[in-house]
Amino acid sequence: MKHPLLLALLLVGTLQLTTGGEENQEILSFLDQRLADVYSAIQSFKSCITLDPFNVTQTWIGSDICSYRGFYCDNPPDNKTAITVASIDFNGFQLSAPSIDGFIDQFPDLALFHVNSNNFQGTVPSKIVNLKYLYELDISNNKFSGQFPTAVVGMPGLSFLDIRFNSFSGSVPPQIFGQNLDVLFINDNGFTANLPELPGDGTSHILYLTLADNKFSGPLPRSILRSMSMLSEVLFLNNDFTGCIPSEIGFLKEATVIDVGRNKLTGPLPLSLMCLEKVEQLNFAGNLLFGAIPEAVCMLLRENLVNLSLSDNYFTHVGPWCKGLIQKGVLDVSNNCIPFFPGQRSVHECAEFCFKPKYHCPPHMWFHSLFPCRYSHMFSSYSKSFKPVVAPSP
Repeated sequence: MKHPLLLALLLVGTLQLTTGGEENQEILSFLDQRLADVYSAIQSFKSCITLDPFNVTQTWIGSDICSYRGFYCDNPPDNKTAITVASIDFNGFQLSAPSIDGFIDQFPDLALFHVNSNNFQGTVPSKIVNLKYLYELDISNNKFSGQFPTAVVGMPGLSFLDIRFNSFSGSVPPQIFGQNLDVLFINDNGFTANLPELPGDGTSHILYLTLADNKFSGPLPRSILRSMSMLSEVLFLNNDFTGCIPSEIGFLKEATVIDVGRNKLTGPLPLSLMCLEKVEQLNFAGNLLFGAIPEAVCMLLRENLVNLSLSDNYFTHVGPWCKGLIQKGVLDVSNNCIPFFPGQRSVHECAEFCFKPKYHCPPHMWFHSLFPCRYSHMFSSYSKSFKPVVAPSP
């Protein structure tokens, strides 16, 4: 049985398009009207490209669009005998162009658009909302700017969104966290303001979330953490998050990597960390955390834990379970305020922090009813006796 695309090549009649002036006319024959429809958009975009170090656009000649480098054809979902451009992959081509407006939005059957590591500028066209088949959008490592591309919000088929390493700024719409995405990468931009709380009690489908290296501030949203029970990896590092670590972090039961390092978070570690039974990499380094490192966390996470970094904080006590993880090289407590431990802060620095006013964590951090796993009985007894202390090192 012939593949539908090959069948189309045999059956479809050629469609002709005349190009050039009166003295230099060229008749192009296309295998499908859908290919003829996008030819002009490709040629127009080609004329806007200012740098092409690998001579990619030299292949964008003639009517055989399916052989153009970076363009991939297939049968569209609405017509299995038609031929259309289904995917564009310019990853690593290092093309330069002032805009992709009038290009990406001209491919109605597009399913994938990957242009990682080029030098495209401008904003993301709002008309991409009309690309009903688009499920992967990767525009990372370019020079795009402006606000978050809100056109992607509500696109029902989109499952992969990667806008890393650009110059986007402003706030991030809360709806994007509740969207049916598997991957959301927005790190290394200039996003600011607080992360929004999610409306309602919805469940997020996001598996991989990176918000690192932006300028987010305010608390870590409890609703976002609560809704992401399927999350596998999350990166909050290198922002300006403040306040305490919410107990809702314990809802990330499928997570193997959680990184909230290099922020301004304070208070004790929440005991709900005991619920993270699958976590392998856990980073809280470079914050303003203090008090005792919970023994229950070290005891219950020891099986899968590969690295727990609590360095560059103000912790004051470790128990035998946590000491065991230190000896194994799993737990890093360097540059804290733990008495009689090597590599700690100076007495003066710890004393200065001790007498500074502290942010009081909200009571919900310790509510037994919010503990999201089977260790709630241990949490209840431990929290009654837990009293964070700030003491200087010797």
